[in-house]
Amino acid sequence: MTDATAPLGRDVRVMSLVGVAHFASHFFQLVLPPLFPLIQKDLGVSFTELGAVMAAFFAASGICQVAAGFAVDRIGPQIVLPFGIALCGGAVALAGLVPGYWGLLPAAALAGMGNSVFHPADYAILTGRIARSRIGRAYSVHTVLGTLGWACAPVTMLLLAQGFGWRTALVQVGVAGLILAALVAAAHQTLRVERVASTAGGKSDWRLLLAGPILACLVYFILLAIAQIGSQNFLPSLLPLAQGSTLAFAAQATTFYLVCSAIGSLAGGYLADWTPNHERIVGAGLLAAGALTLVVGFVALGGPALLLMLGAAGFLTGATIPSRDMLVRSATPPGATGKVFGFVYSGLDIGATIAPLAIGAFIDHGAPRAAFAFIAGGLLATIASAVAVKSRVNTAALRA
Repeated sequence: MTDATAPLGRDVRVMSLVGVAHFASHFFQLVLPPLFPLIQKDLGVSFTELGAVMAAFFAASGICQVAAGFAVDRIGPQIVLPFGIALCGGAVALAGLVPGYWGLLPAAALAGMGNSVFHPADYAILTGRIARSRIGRAYSVHTVLGTLGWACAPVTMLLLAQGFGWRTALVQVGVAGLILAALVAAAHQTLRVERVASTAGGKSDWRLLLAGPILACLVYFILLAIAQIGSQNFLPSLLPLAQGSTLAFAAQATTFYLVCSAIGSLAGGYLADWTPNHERIVGAGLLAAGALTLVVGFVALGGPALLLMLGAAGFLTGATIPSRDMLVRSATPPGATGKVFGFVYSGLDIGATIAPLAIGAFIDHGAPRAAFAFIAGGLLATIASAVAVKSRVNTAALRA
């Protein structure tokens, strides 16, 4: 990591480029779910089958993410990152061209392979290029732009689908991804990170990843993803069933939830730089978010009250994310940023593989409220894993 005297302008350029790439990553994760009602009607498939498409995306991402982390540490994130963006864009365009449901599965898997590079590459660049005094806020900006990618996807995809059809909408955003990949590749020197000798105490790469603090981080990410992906992918489908809202309102409410999450992440960046007690921020935020999720699922709410509950839940969840990243950073030895972040962030993909299958089944069996309970349970269980991360990091520090 660079020292505190690094020029602000250079740090802003790095944060901007990495942030735009993260925006694209999250946008691509949500291009299909808002179109599920249209795809379901057009192709005559169930929501469980559509959940399997997202499961294929996240399974491929999780399987490939550890390898992507090793590639980042060995050949450089500035090379790996534009490759991932291009693969995502090309695969999304392909999803708009395939003739039927079975073509969506391999297209989603290819997009998941592209998605696997973002977290190891992004965090290697930020950790290697951003001044130490700004790192918490850099993580925050990274999270905010990623969340805005999620927020923009539902409304953007529905607008494009209404104007051009869901297939053409996918082709359009896929081509945009290919253009972005070329722009990021052209910024090679700005994103270049020099290799750093590992200080993992003589541990091999795999022994390092199986250390207690790293495994605790992995569990944390699995549980968080079950809740987070469940909300982001299925609120447009769940809200009409649980609250009787229209599809258009549900898409707008999902966007509002994600915008509030982005605002919470921005505030959380300052909290993460202000206090070392990151597990307390995670615990308080996710406890309140879990309670609000139960309210949304089980209490009949009018439009304004529903937006208020969702906005508050999004803000609180987002506020915990920079502290989450600081917990991972505290468990990561120098020279291993790519592989550690790649490994623990594969937990997001594991959880994201589980969530669509489970929530799709809840919807198909007429139990949308059970889906909200499932999401809230994931949020509450994450608190215990965050405390375990902090405890294991402290124990490892005492033994060092």
